[in-house]
Amino acid sequence: MRRRLAAYGLGVVVETGARYVMDPWRKHEPTLVSDAGRERRVDYLHRAIRVAADLGAEAVSFWSGTVPEGVGPPEAWERLTSGVEQVLAEAERRDVRCAFEPEPGMFVDTLAGVAELRRRLGDPERLTVTVDVGHCVCNEPAPPQDRIRDVGSPLGNVQIDDMRPGVHEHLEFGDGEVDLPATLRALLDVGYQGLVSVELPRHSHAAPAVAARSLDALRTARAAALAAEVTL
Repeated sequence: MRRRLAAYGLGVVVETGARYVMDPWRKHEPTLVSDAGRERRVDYLHRAIRVAADLGAEAVSFWSGTVPEGVGPPEAWERLTSGVEQVLAEAERRDVRCAFEPEPGMFVDTLAGVAELRRRLGDPERLTVTVDVGHCVCNEPAPPQDRIRDVGSPLGNVQIDDMRPGVHEHLEFGDGEVDLPATLRALLDVGYQGLVSVELPRHSHAAPAVAARSLDALRTARAAALAAEVTL
């Protein structure tokens, strides 16, 4: 797989959602904040890190999970930081970068939450941030271009799609409220050099056409972003 990626000039980021992989009845369970089975999620993330090392991946992206009923923030933070510390130890051994994603509806659901997690862990260099551009519209207090600049150098992975405020639904470009040229301009401004991966999980039935439209939209937006740099 690594040889084929290199032959086609493709980068890779390892995603770790695992819907119904470990629990056939409960989506994504167990997580790093579950009542039971947290060690299985850690083991799964360790496996993902080893795969990432084999592939030469840019990052392993993961998230917190949803807090069970009756678990307060102090206990949730304890569970999360303990699990992430174990994940980072394996990442250190394998020389792999991790990228933590805030996910609407989960314990860590905003970029401010990721900043707090990094602070609690001592701002580890190996723990970077995944920014989902659509999530910024859905769940953040400022537009994606501003939030990208706020994150700055810890930015380690970018997922891009369109969304509407308050609605966690991944949309094609132009169907939501993401300012695509402004977002790409912000990525250029912070010097981000990694993958910008289109994430449309409900569009696989029309993947070739959606991929072509997405690529056209990104190329047009990139041209506008570069023109804005010349104007500035």
